[in-house]
Amino acid sequence: MTFRFPVARALRAAALCTAVALVPATTAGFAQVESRASPEFAKFFATYQRIKASYVDPVEDDVLIRGAIDGMLAALDPHSAYLDGAALDRLETMIDGNYQGLGISVQMEEGVVKVVSPFKGSPADAAGIKAGDYITHIDGKLIYGLDINDAVAQMRGPAGSPIELTIVRPGRDASFEVSVTRGLIELEPVTFELKSGNIGYISVNEFSANVGKDVAEAIKSLQTEATGRLSGLVLDLRRNPGGSLDEAVTLSDLFLTNGQIVSQRGRTRRDTIYYEAESAFPGDAAAGLPMIVLIDEGSASASEIVAGALQDHHRALIMGERSFGKGSVQTLLPLTRDSALKLTTARYYTPSGRSVQEGGIEPDIRVPQLSDPDAERRQRLALRESDLRGHLIGEVAAKDEALERDRLDDPRFQLTAEQLEEQGIDDFQLDYALRTLRRTAGSPLAARNR
Repeated sequence: MTFRFPVARALRAAALCTAVALVPATTAGFAQVESRASPEFAKFFATYQRIKASYVDPVEDDVLIRGAIDGMLAALDPHSAYLDGAALDRLETMIDGNYQGLGISVQMEEGVVKVVSPFKGSPADAAGIKAGDYITHIDGKLIYGLDINDAVAQMRGPAGSPIELTIVRPGRDASFEVSVTRGLIELEPVTFELKSGNIGYISVNEFSANVGKDVAEAIKSLQTEATGRLSGLVLDLRRNPGGSLDEAVTLSDLFLTNGQIVSQRGRTRRDTIYYEAESAFPGDAAAGLPMIVLIDEGSASASEIVAGALQDHHRALIMGERSFGKGSVQTLLPLTRDSALKLTTARYYTPSGRSVQEGGIEPDIRVPQLSDPDAERRQRLALRESDLRGHLIGEVAAKDEALERDRLDDPRFQLTAEQLEEQGIDDFQLDYALRTLRRTAGSPLAARNR
């Protein structure tokens, strides 16, 4: 998810800076508004009056108004929402990246808690929880229909304390239980490792503050650690749900010397913004190294901006599975000192003019995650933006074409998860990317890139 207003805590001190106002909470206030309102608002007010007068139990105004606000936003798209209290606190906690719990990003989908992504290295990740899983019970208690903040509160707890989750996984015939021990979650947005063959591996887990700078420092560290010159680079954006637009632009700029990175097109001309490579980091930080970007169905928003920019500029080969397809911009609009609207205000487009919304980013080479025994069924049933009820329609139809997308003739693609495990391969997509770069290292293409 990509935000234009990156720091949630700033809402606490922000003055009212939007023309959007809460519907008055008193009957007198309603009457004043209703006298100047459209026929549609008159229907709303009449409904309010009937509920207040005739519902079986007395209903407080704040309950009705909050329900009305939630209903208005739910009628727009899955990503617009009203945030206050616990919801804003949860967003702030995720931005800070330090809390005690499971280490998963979740959202509510038709009354069920859905795992957007387990953070790499978290207790949830270690327990085998996967993106797309549905959590139906916590310690045997059904949580269907629970408010998302209440569900998150139940999953959090002191580090070292156990919790049992009941999981429904697309592709599995029956639900199953997973025991997880909560831990202290200290999110590391960027991790890196030097792989054999002098290939640098950099994983970006979220687009929080300073990600671009952290990746630049990771490249320098990898170059120092390498024996001689780096021969290639893998940028892993799998299971990365997004984050800051500015950091997505900065990270793309790290590998591009000129040209457009992404455009943001909204309702009016003034809402259209073009982001260009400005060489904030002089030249290409990777010095033209052969580069592969890994994506999957969990790569969304800011991840898709980076993948789309590097793909359109032919700076990197995109490998993996089609991305999530969240090509919309959410802006946090403060309403009061402790409440805000998270409102969809624009769509994203890649440098070539492709809409990310719905279609996502198609990899240049499709590589299934064969090391996951549930991979085939999970892909067949994978939920993406286009599957969400009420999703925003992409203005440009997704084109179903990509360079060398299907390489299923490769004999390695016929291996089973058990055979890969016997070979010591626990991440087939990464292994395939590394093998590809090793083959490329001595090729004319690699020499030309240098």
